[in-house]
Amino acid sequence: MVRSWLSRSHSGAREIAGLAALYGLYEVVRGAGGENVRVAMQNTADIVAFERAVGLYVEQGVQRAFEAVPYAPALLGLLYVLLHFAGTAIALVWIHRRHPDRFPIVRTTFVGATALALVGYVFYPAAPPRLAELGFSDTVTSSTGLDLSSDLLGALYNPFAAVPSLHFGYALIVGVALAAIASRRWVRIVGALYPAAMLLIIVATGNHFFVDAALGGLVVVVGWLVARVLVAAPAPRAPAPRVATSRA
Repeated sequence: MVRSWLSRSHSGAREIAGLAALYGLYEVVRGAGGENVRVAMQNTADIVAFERAVGLYVEQGVQRAFEAVPYAPALLGLLYVLLHFAGTAIALVWIHRRHPDRFPIVRTTFVGATALALVGYVFYPAAPPRLAELGFSDTVTSSTGLDLSSDLLGALYNPFAAVPSLHFGYALIVGVALAAIASRRWVRIVGALYPAAMLLIIVATGNHFFVDAALGGLVVVVGWLVARVLVAAPAPRAPAPRVATSRA
């Protein structure tokens, strides 16, 4: 029964209600992970140590390079907030309306990836670069006026739930879906570039390390593999009937 439900594209109202309930549960579990600041800071220190060991610790240089460009921090801070919510929602609505046969696999990949990410948030708390006391700037707060560390926002989400990065994970799902199913070439190009753009945004704003993004990509791949098992393949489209022509 579950496989049958997941394999179908339902009405927009039902899909929105389901995804809204999922996101609400996601925020509750994510926020209830227990803000152990000491453990979160130690885990972040381990991430930095790993990146230093493999020569990947360049996030601060990336942020400083964009801070030197006029208006770039404000633009990136705005995109960090808008693309994750509005961009993801618009893409899901488009897929649901234009490609309902592909929507079940995309939706179920979102569900699987989100569930796996919650496991990471609960068992591996980690501070984002902007809170790790490493000299990173909080670009979103300083450039957009949206204080990510305020008491109000702090009551809605756990700031130490940074690993894996679902900002990158969701962008990867959206980007691959657009690149794979869009009929217009420019939309496929946008889809192909979107994950890389989001990676740049989350790093330049001081919200994630490259390792966070890599683990976000990993949970998406696993979520997609789970979705392939749970979602039945769409039935092949019947070929268009051939019109018989009579010879004179």
